[in-house]
Amino acid sequence: MTNPLTPGIAPGRLSAEALAENFADLHAPLEPHEAAVAADRCYFCHDAPCVTACPTDIDIPLFIRQISTGTPEAAARTIFDMNILGGMCARVCPTEDLCEQACVRETAEGKPVEIGRLQRYATDTVMAKGDHPFTRAKATGKRVAVVGAGPAGLACAHRLAMLGHDVTIYDAMPKAGGLNEYGIAAYKSTEDFAAREVDWLCQIGGIAIENGKALGRDLELDALCNEFDAVFLAVGLGGVNALGVAGDDVGGVEDAVAFIKELRQSPDLAALPVGRNVVVIGGGMTAVDAAVQSKLLGAEQVTIAYRRDRKAMSASRYEQDLAASHGVKLMFNVMPKAVQGNGSAAEIELEYTTTEDGKLKGTGETVRLPADQVFRAIGQTLNTDAGLEIKDRKIAVTGPGRTSRDMVWAGGDCATGGDDLTVTAVAEGRDAAMDIHARLTGG
Repeated sequence: MTNPLTPGIAPGRLSAEALAENFADLHAPLEPHEAAVAADRCYFCHDAPCVTACPTDIDIPLFIRQISTGTPEAAARTIFDMNILGGMCARVCPTEDLCEQACVRETAEGKPVEIGRLQRYATDTVMAKGDHPFTRAKATGKRVAVVGAGPAGLACAHRLAMLGHDVTIYDAMPKAGGLNEYGIAAYKSTEDFAAREVDWLCQIGGIAIENGKALGRDLELDALCNEFDAVFLAVGLGGVNALGVAGDDVGGVEDAVAFIKELRQSPDLAALPVGRNVVVIGGGMTAVDAAVQSKLLGAEQVTIAYRRDRKAMSASRYEQDLAASHGVKLMFNVMPKAVQGNGSAAEIELEYTTTEDGKLKGTGETVRLPADQVFRAIGQTLNTDAGLEIKDRKIAVTGPGRTSRDMVWAGGDCATGGDDLTVTAVAEGRDAAMDIHARLTGG
């Protein structure tokens, strides 16, 4: 990321001590007595709305009751039955928009049961012991290829392995985990949790992971279909949309996902360069993660510029408020017009926008902000379609991830129907695995 043409971008803006404090765990884990108190607030509702709001259908009242009775191991089993990546989802899931928003306590009092933190308490208890709560079924002799080691791929692989199939996961990156490893804020997943979760998940047996192998570069779908009994594609969205304005290619203009990836893999945050004046273009979780982490690295002024109003922003209000609490400025109804600078970014020109008849348009009024670093966070694109039917720029799927090709399934961000959440990707991988199992066994 270091560029000699970008003098405003430099490492070491904060001390190692300050960085360690800034990137500490966003939410401290609950102590046992805290978990007991938090669990005691649950009404254990019949037909609980929190369960309906959970994309993986975890029996939330049951696992909270199990915590309240002093059996967090049983609670973890209840969670993992539906969501094998429940540990990561407890850290990154937007519970404030899902289960906790639906909580009866939230409706009545404005303070929901802390479902996410209780889920983390239960799953961490089991994972800390190194135990795996499932055993592998008798081998079926069937082999399945999973392309992509992100949440959807890992969930699919685990369920298939548990059912007795042999699974090989291929992933383009050096480490498994997908966005859990490379794409979320470091303060949400500390102490190398993503890698530890992958290792724990693979204890089920029957799963082999081959890294550095990408579909379309090292792998061909035809060859996989010939070698394996079924294929599940969870390749994510590897491309990044351009700004499409003058100056998009000058020094200091970068993809937010690349910045987060570099930060997540950096052994020394003090050596990671960041600008003094950072502007992030976009309104999703990636934009918030890039902006907050820029501020935590020592950027002086950080702004998120989003083309629509606050309500249209896909990042939750909680995440917006988190950014604001770290000193990030949020600007709404502005879109990039040009990046100004002689070879490297110095300013960004933004045009104010309005919506007429449902269509976004510029007003002609502009504003300039100092910007020696500009991050693009305006959506990602599918890198390879593998010859499958495409809909809305993603792999078209029906039901539990069935693609236009027989014995090929897809899920996660690369497939239609999802909402780009880790928890949704897990559900899609799990459900596809069950459908694959039914086809392979004649069920």
